[in-house]
Amino acid sequence: MKQSDVIYGRHPVLEALAAGQPVDKIYLQQGTRGEFEKELRQACKLHDVPMTIVPQAKLQRMVRGNHQGVVAQIAAAAYQKVEDLLPLIYEGGETPLLILLDGVTDVRNLGAIARSAEVCGAHTLIIPQKNSAGLTADAVKSSAGALSRLPVCREKSLVNTVEFLRMSGVKVIASDLAAESYLEDISLTGPLCIVMGSEDEGISQGVAKAADQTFRIPQAGTLNSFNVSVAAGILLFEAMKARLLG
Repeated sequence: MKQSDVIYGRHPVLEALAAGQPVDKIYLQQGTRGEFEKELRQACKLHDVPMTIVPQAKLQRMVRGNHQGVVAQIAAAAYQKVEDLLPLIYEGGETPLLILLDGVTDVRNLGAIARSAEVCGAHTLIIPQKNSAGLTADAVKSSAGALSRLPVCREKSLVNTVEFLRMSGVKVIASDLAAESYLEDISLTGPLCIVMGSEDEGISQGVAKAADQTFRIPQAGTLNSFNVSVAAGILLFEAMKARLLG
């Protein structure tokens, strides 16, 4: 993490949040108590910024100055909300193509998925506040700049987000190795959100239940699955092809 990617110190961090500066995550030193801790928690809640409690040693590795027990990692761009973005897609006469990442924590995978999403005409990536890679400089670099152009929505509850999408006419399909249906059994031409999970644990149970349908990608080998960014590329390409031909 570069020094230019962070803000540290109590007043600078609170001022950055109050000014609406895009912040990916707040790191607070373990054991911090008092008025500052309360004010910081309120500011994070108000601006939908996740906060992580960490040992002092981690903060000292992150910055070389007097961090005063708090460091803010700056996001490369501002996060958006699905409820704000989706109506704009519809109003523009376009058919939504969204990709939702449930537990993808590697910034290189996030960047690679964003690159495929931008090339295939997706409208946004959706990620959760917790347990996810974010809009860091490394992620933008891995995306070959795609994350500078592709909106990223960060949501508190993926289950609520899936329910909102379904109520808004978007079909939500989730990649799941245990699914009975295959990708070719699903229509990809209408308003669509593709859900991808982590390689280790897949999608969470709540998101799987909230989705309209689960499916799996055919495979001939014996390994468990494709890398998540490769799988996302396959799905996005198939969705793009179906829409172009349709």
